[in-house]
Amino acid sequence: CGGTKQSPINVDTAQAIFSPDLRPIQLSGYSLPANMQLKLKNNGHTVVLDLPESLALTGGYAQQYRAAQLHLHWGSPSGPGSEHTVDGRRFAAEIHVVHYNTKYDSFTEAMVHPDGLAVLAAFLEVGHGENQYYHEILEHLLEIQEVGQETLVPGFNIAGLLPANLKFYFHYNGSLTTPPCYQTVKWTIFNQTMLLSHHQMSMLVSTLRSPDDKLLQNNYRPVQNLHGRRVLASFQTAPSVKHSPG
Repeated sequence: CGGTKQSPINVDTAQAIFSPDLRPIQLSGYSLPANMQLKLKNNGHTVVLDLPESLALTGGYAQQYRAAQLHLHWGSPSGPGSEHTVDGRRFAAEIHVVHYNTKYDSFTEAMVHPDGLAVLAAFLEVGHGENQYYHEILEHLLEIQEVGQETLVPGFNIAGLLPANLKFYFHYNGSLTTPPCYQTVKWTIFNQTMLLSHHQMSMLVSTLRSPDDKLLQNNYRPVQNLHGRRVLASFQTAPSVKHSPG
């Protein structure tokens, strides 16, 4: 997993370059009927929800991408576990929705090409109420505690797992964060965080088991060197010099 375009990274907001060309991300087909069953699995590293190819990115990227799966990264009861950090701050957890370029026949074929993959990332934090969308996944974790176990989850609106506002995000070129770490990912990291209840977050960090039969915790990769890569922002991040009253 060497290389100069590895992920995750620390997003230094003062260094991010505002790019007016970054259009709002547009999702298509993300609302799934309850009679469509989705496979949820503990693969020993994370919890993975397989997504049908009918889910697609139709805006914000120059090319068309279709969904493959989503998964989460988290910490433990004693500390946060997002993969990306912002100005050195690590969030409680992070969701990745993985897509591949439609010009390739499959995820496996796409993942080796420079323009092959697009991943949407959002940070999770503890808030007050239950998050109904995350509930659709978290309520099934007890069924897949052991490595290799899988279960079926009724379809729901996958877009609810991501921020309502898809206009504000950071964008950079990086890699998969697990081996083989291919440097083929165009990353979108949303600026708005998702809120889960305290109970939901503790279920996420304290339910699944790892291959050595311990609790699966802190399944994030340390931040990697930027090696001169530019991080773009779809919004103005640096405070402007002019201050209007109030």
